[in-house]
Amino acid sequence: MKKHHPKNERIKRDYLAWLRQADGQSDASVNQAAAALAEFERSTRHKDFALFHREQAMAFKRQLQDHRNAETDKPLATATIHARLMAVKKFFKFLIGRNGYRRMIASDLEYFNLTAGDARMARAPRAAARPVPSLAMIRRIVELMPDGTDIEKRDRALIAFAIVSGARDNAIASFRLKHVDATGKAVIHEPREGVRTKFSKSYQTAFFPVGDDLSAIVADWTGHLAKHLLFSPDDPLFPATAIGLDAAGSFAPIGLDRRFWSNAEPIRRIFRQAFTAAGLPYHNPHSFRSTLGALGQTLCRTPEEMKAWSQNLGHDDVLTTLTSYGGVPVQRQADILKALARKEEDIDVPLTQATIQRVLQHLQTTAA
Repeated sequence: MKKHHPKNERIKRDYLAWLRQADGQSDASVNQAAAALAEFERSTRHKDFALFHREQAMAFKRQLQDHRNAETDKPLATATIHARLMAVKKFFKFLIGRNGYRRMIASDLEYFNLTAGDARMARAPRAAARPVPSLAMIRRIVELMPDGTDIEKRDRALIAFAIVSGARDNAIASFRLKHVDATGKAVIHEPREGVRTKFSKSYQTAFFPVGDDLSAIVADWTGHLAKHLLFSPDDPLFPATAIGLDAAGSFAPIGLDRRFWSNAEPIRRIFRQAFTAAGLPYHNPHSFRSTLGALGQTLCRTPEEMKAWSQNLGHDDVLTTLTSYGGVPVQRQADILKALARKEEDIDVPLTQATIQRVLQHLQTTAA
């Protein structure tokens, strides 16, 4: 069976370059688009994209809906199906009007759509939120981690830095030593200097108030790099592991290198090992941002404080923090409602007009 179509390969290459260079998509998003297109081609047996017909869209949709995981025998999640369909639909929108694809009918692309109900289901947040590690759990993990060797010191500081900074794992893998001021408790996210920030956005953040013990671990680590390992400001904050020959003549970790991790996979591996060693279920690095989102809801008392907390997570809109990272756990939700029921005598007290005006004025100011 044909495994590729030369003409398709050329236009896919142009499209993926457009996604990365013109549409501003990250490498991860570009790879997901490429995977969706490859899956669509398999469903059409690699027919020329110029021969697209709405029947192909409907057949691809049925194929995704009928697909079952070989190990679990479970169907694909509706959100996954929706994402793959929209990725392919976006590609064909890119083709319309281009030389060699002018016969394509724009309205046929709507056949990639799910039903209105399924589309809402795909976009809706989960009713049962994914478990989020508590700050106490994270602190316990850090306490149990050894710090005798340089590699152990790095791994321990990495976990502490993830919760202190709230940075994404891909950014953590690319920070230079100069991007972190452990004394001033500040982090500089600067993509022009190689930091892999989301949407290549430049901004500065402060350490989150999660405990001086965690901040001290980060400060000790940056001091160790600069004073004992003689790292320069442009060297990696979390350097890759150096591999060499051990005493038995076998290849093994022998210390730290001066090169950066190329991606966040080593960070996720360190997280997995740390959680396992502590006898706790694994939570990925990104879950620490959810921990901070929930913590912000309990600590922040004014709209201004919540806005500052949101900006410190790298969000332009406070609603991103509240909807993406600030979900209230189900048990906590129940506790809050019970507490409110005990205060029902206060519920009849209306908000004053002045209070309402202050809230509206603040929202207008932050939206401007």
